[in-house]
Amino acid sequence: MATLGLLSPEFPSPNLEANLKAMAAAGATGVQFDLVNAFGHTFPESLTDSQIAAIKDGFAANGLELSALSGTYNMIDPDPAKRAEGAKGLDRLIALAPRLGAKVVTLCTGSRDPEDMWKRHEDSDSPEAWQDLLVTVKQAVKTAEAHGIVLGVETEVGNSINTVRKARRLLDEVGSPNLKIIMDGANIFQKGELPLMREKLDEAFDLLGNDIVLAHAKDLDRDGEAGHVPAGLGKLDYPYYLQKMQESGYQGSIILHALKPEQAVERLAFVRGAAPAGYLKLR
Repeated sequence: MATLGLLSPEFPSPNLEANLKAMAAAGATGVQFDLVNAFGHTFPESLTDSQIAAIKDGFAANGLELSALSGTYNMIDPDPAKRAEGAKGLDRLIALAPRLGAKVVTLCTGSRDPEDMWKRHEDSDSPEAWQDLLVTVKQAVKTAEAHGIVLGVETEVGNSINTVRKARRLLDEVGSPNLKIIMDGANIFQKGELPLMREKLDEAFDLLGNDIVLAHAKDLDRDGEAGHVPAGLGKLDYPYYLQKMQESGYQGSIILHALKPEQAVERLAFVRGAAPAGYLKLR
């Protein structure tokens, strides 16, 4: 059975304890966790044994699973120095992940936009951007293999991996079991494709369904852009999306995001109601 979770940065809190408690109170079982919520930085220089213990104890005390660590930086940043700095930070995070009990680290395949790694830029589709992406992903995968960590990439219309076919190509060219997919049904529609919703969802699961390591649940209000609204408040066919998820055999965490803390209880209830009977484990 799959479980439902939340994204930690969407629950601003004065400290780690309050952050975890708020997500647990909303009804989450899992968390895609960003170390910014514990230490103010996604890629801390190091963590002491007592800091590691505080995170693990906090998750245990609140009955939460650390579903994934967020490791996002702009993997095709037009500034090579920024790419190199991000790659070093990601390597540190991957090395820390086993100490935290995490098995998955999430990535952002990035944009050539110099200010926003999620913003569409025409140069993101260039052969040069693809080569930069291969270099950064392969470096990260090498580190992940050394530490027993799986990395997750997702299709995101504002990123270099902006179609499910490009996501499939990346997995095939890297060729490592330590690189998998974050499935997000609200991120796969290019402009003009919403009328083909079920066809495009079928294609996504046909190409990537056997490689899902994490799933996201949010919604979109227009095609040609990534989803930015909470699950069930947009146009995504949620019953069909979750049916395809079940048919793929995915049994991990489905992380809700693009929501405000006060929306979490209602949106978690919506996803539970839209899922096939018996697919989701209740908290």
